[in-house]
Amino acid sequence: MYIDFITEYWYLFAMLLAIVFMLGLEPAQRKATGSRNVSPAELPKLQFREQAVVLDLSDNETFKQGHVSRAINIPFRSLNDSISKIRKHQTKPVVLVCETGANSRKAAAVLKKNEFSNIYILNGGLASWKKENLPLEKGRK
Repeated sequence: MYIDFITEYWYLFAMLLAIVFMLGLEPAQRKATGSRNVSPAELPKLQFREQAVVLDLSDNETFKQGHVSRAINIPFRSLNDSISKIRKHQTKPVVLVCETGANSRKAAAVLKKNEFSNIYILNGGLASWKKENLPLEKGRK
């Protein structure tokens, strides 16, 4: 009975497997990077209550065009070379922000390797921040 269904509707079965795989991928990535997600609405609370440090991984020009308030700009491509600059924040929650969240996951793995333990990733990146119409600070490096 099941074999007949799978044979006749193989494309539905393939989609089911893809969905199950994608659902399992998120927790596996989180475990590998030692990070947790934080929503745009939760980020200001985390900054205020726990003095979280926001690291914006954008390049300098993109950062100047708009970033989360009080964010520190450490371009993703220079993160490995900048660990000594952010080491003083190692005991605080560190929130990683990039445009979509993809570079943040890679950066979380770098921070975990360098013994940062309280790592967050802005869910959906700066794009989700903008989508929620939250304020952006402009200018300063």
